[in-house]
Amino acid sequence: MAYKMYDEMMEQPDALRKTFASEMEIMDIVSQKVSQANKIYLVGCGSSISTCYSVRDALRMSTNMNVEVFTGYEFFYNKKLNKNENTIAIFTSQSGETADTLASLEKANDYGVPTVSISNEPDSSMSKKAKYPIITRGDKETAILGTKTYVAQLACLYQILFTASDYENKGELLNQLKEMPDLIERLLKTTEEDNKKLAEEFKDEDIFYCLGSGPNFGLAYKLAMTMLMEGAIKHACPVYATEFRHGLIERVEKDVPVIFLDSDFESDEITKKAIEFSKNLDLKVILYKLQDYADVDKLLSPFVLVVPLEWFVYYLAHYNGEDPGATRHIGKVRY
Repeated sequence: MAYKMYDEMMEQPDALRKTFASEMEIMDIVSQKVSQANKIYLVGCGSSISTCYSVRDALRMSTNMNVEVFTGYEFFYNKKLNKNENTIAIFTSQSGETADTLASLEKANDYGVPTVSISNEPDSSMSKKAKYPIITRGDKETAILGTKTYVAQLACLYQILFTASDYENKGELLNQLKEMPDLIERLLKTTEEDNKKLAEEFKDEDIFYCLGSGPNFGLAYKLAMTMLMEGAIKHACPVYATEFRHGLIERVEKDVPVIFLDSDFESDEITKKAIEFSKNLDLKVILYKLQDYADVDKLLSPFVLVVPLEWFVYYLAHYNGEDPGATRHIGKVRY
């Protein structure tokens, strides 16, 4: 068994270290610009929009910052964008060539909105066209679901936006963020076997519901959209945990697998009620709790929980004869 995803998972700590070392100066400049803006736009697609969701919800839970998230063409067709408004737009893309995100960046440039790109390719179109290009130092990434580029991109967003924020514990959070490479290195070693066994147990399941609250929703979105569907070739659906009783509660049945992400946020009071309800219905509850893996600021939860989830998806794909980094259709589609 030799999949490219394995190598790229192992490279996550160094990707973070290299990104912090090379990009901190430009991120500090962007943080200053963010602190002067009335609104921050975050734009991305796939794994990249999941990082935007996570940092947006983390900020909304802890700060007064005005943050909006758009997928690429939704920003492009946004009629409320005004020329020369006091905003800043951050565009996220692993390749820096995502067509809809690139079109939105070009529109923001045309409207006089300061533009920031976060991508893994220094020579990409987005890196060349953004006023403030930030490069995640993950070297080449080929596995479709995104590992090292995900954590590096998420780290850049947290570094930029929390530095500019009024979060009362931002000093401690940013210090823990700098220590994240060591923590991820440890988690890569300690979470593999348990999730390998879990994947073997669930290898024959065809659909997974993925639920998280606050910044964990962004991770639940990534888990469903780019990890399970693209990586493990499983049907999956992301849901805000607080929305469990609006729709999903009527559809779940005995033996249906539901993955819950629980970090003991205030909103996870509802997550816990959904977990209890699911267990009473004899659903197959798969629970990932932040406190089982690390003692860090809860807002950093996606950095921690993504590692055991990566192992789960990696082996889930393997047990079904799939390469977790390959694609069937994505590379063929252009629109």
